[in-house]
Amino acid sequence: MVKVGLYVRLEAKSGKEADVEAFLRSGLALVEQEPGTTAWFAIRMGASTFGIFDAFPDEAGRQAHLAGRVAAALMAKAPELLAKPPNIEKIDVLAAKLPK
Repeated sequence: MVKVGLYVRLEAKSGKEADVEAFLRSGLALVEQEPGTTAWFAIRMGASTFGIFDAFPDEAGRQAHLAGRVAAALMAKAPELLAKPPNIEKIDVLAAKLPK
């Protein structure tokens, strides 16, 4: 069961939309190595608006993810790719349906 999550909103710099998309797609391989990350989604919400939603069974999993390779890569690439810093929101998961 997942209890906590993260919602990260990303706004690409003009002309960097394809680079943000490619970056997010490449993040999947890193997240697959995180045992504490139950679910991870890279999403596109508009022409230049992207996001990440991920879910964890507990706070330890969430903190491990925030200290992990994907978060480090995102913060390193943010000045180059994003119009503003990522908006990272910690959320509580009230209900979820996940594959077994």
